[in-house]
Amino acid sequence: MKKSALQRVRAEYQPKLPKDLQGDVKVKFGEATESVANQEEIKERFPHTYGMPIVQFEHNDKPERVEEPFNVGIILSGGQAPGGHNVVSGIFDGLKKLNKENRLYGFLMGPAGFINHQYMELTAGYIAEYRNTGGFDIIGSGRTKLETPEQFEAGLKILKELNIKALVIIGGDDSNTNAAVLAEYYKNIGAGVQVIGVPKTIDGDLKNEWIETSFGFDTACKVYSEVIGNIQRDCNSAKKYYHFIKLMGRSASHIALECALETQPNICLISEEVLAKRMTLDNIVSYICYVIAERAKLGWNFGTVLIPEGLIEFIPSMKTLIAELNDVLVEYADELESLEENAKLEAIHRHLSPANADLYKMLPKTIALQLSLDRDSHGNVQVSLIETESLLSQMVAKRLDEMAENGEYSGKFAAQHHFFGYEGRCADPTNFDADYTYALGYNAAMLINSGLTGYMSSVRNLTDKTENWICGGIPITMMMNMERRNGEMKPVIQKALVNLNGRPYLKFASMRETLALNTLYQYPGPIQYFGPSEICDRPSMTLLLEHNKEI
Repeated sequence: MKKSALQRVRAEYQPKLPKDLQGDVKVKFGEATESVANQEEIKERFPHTYGMPIVQFEHNDKPERVEEPFNVGIILSGGQAPGGHNVVSGIFDGLKKLNKENRLYGFLMGPAGFINHQYMELTAGYIAEYRNTGGFDIIGSGRTKLETPEQFEAGLKILKELNIKALVIIGGDDSNTNAAVLAEYYKNIGAGVQVIGVPKTIDGDLKNEWIETSFGFDTACKVYSEVIGNIQRDCNSAKKYYHFIKLMGRSASHIALECALETQPNICLISEEVLAKRMTLDNIVSYICYVIAERAKLGWNFGTVLIPEGLIEFIPSMKTLIAELNDVLVEYADELESLEENAKLEAIHRHLSPANADLYKMLPKTIALQLSLDRDSHGNVQVSLIETESLLSQMVAKRLDEMAENGEYSGKFAAQHHFFGYEGRCADPTNFDADYTYALGYNAAMLINSGLTGYMSSVRNLTDKTENWICGGIPITMMMNMERRNGEMKPVIQKALVNLNGRPYLKFASMRETLALNTLYQYPGPIQYFGPSEICDRPSMTLLLEHNKEI
């Protein structure tokens, strides 16, 4: 395959490695841990992997032992995130540093490849083609859930056949929950197989004190921010459109918040704030209309509005409606299946409680239909298919017409709609993500070599120089709580929401009124790979603020 000039030069980049991972390492064990919530329930479900200590690696001038060769398997699970290939590269290099005879196998197309015994050996020459590139195409990814003993046993068969000592699952919160369950199962039956997780998601909701950010978030946000900046430049040039921009992030608003800090739009909605203030759809529309009307008084009939993908599920009244819709769609599935669109909407409306029926009827037909689509594998509404940006702009347009009739608005309103999602998932990683993911992978190899299982690779102190990053691992169970999934309580990794008392949100909140009523757009431009460190290596603004650094 012919490579671009950038690909050829970028392939030569050598990710920086923390000093604690350079050469030989020794393990320092910390205190025992407990889950973030529901301690008794989690302990009962994970008796063999609960309460394990946090571990930290330190540079060791003298190797403690020489390892016999061993094999490792990897799975790329869930949606793509920039830097996944460097995780694989880091694992490979770490294994070869330990023993040149160590071998790495990749299961094809995610967990399904593990269950169905579809795999390939990853060699130095093959991996070389993928270093510092975006995507998961090195072995492919998939969303099959590892949840049943039958799946675990099917996977164990191929692990034994290939003499694989450890399995690394590179994924988000659900994938790493599955990693914890798998580690517990293999530990319980004495399978002799270790399971290690690596934190991945562009959504940024897999984070805590020990996982300061999930890989891919930095790159994706910078890709989106570049395009938002371009739109804002166009917006300020034409001076005639309001751009409603929906951004990925169904369960948290980290991407929207980071992009707002990077680009300074006129409006950025934060789902967690909407929930905390118990805002209605009408409240949100009223706020957007207020900003548009005030800007019109200044002669500005243009602006940008950032909207988190999962906003609609954070509006309390919509959340209640969706919950009832979930039940209605299951209970009356046979009746609804055969109906055409209008009849289906009428039937659903008939089966809803009065308050939810009124809200459902108020929605535009397209949105009502999107809310009534089949649920995903977790039983959740498919928010990526709901055109929240269109819903808001339609309702805003209607409200502005009413305000104009009452003499409360004299501007002109025209909307453009965008959804930025897939555009950021497979971008070539930033220098930060290239270094971070390589360290996460190399670190995972050290966790395996230390005989650990049920741990997540942890690299922190990320706003310092790469050489000073702190490496080690945390038990996956310490991040878990009990949540209702598909009608039953299950142990899952607790999602990290935007902290409304945290510095990133407070920084944005302090700027909000000024940004709304002025045109102060920032234009981040494209990702830079070559040049001054303050441009090429800068982590996300969110991370800097969380570490009490200025932006």
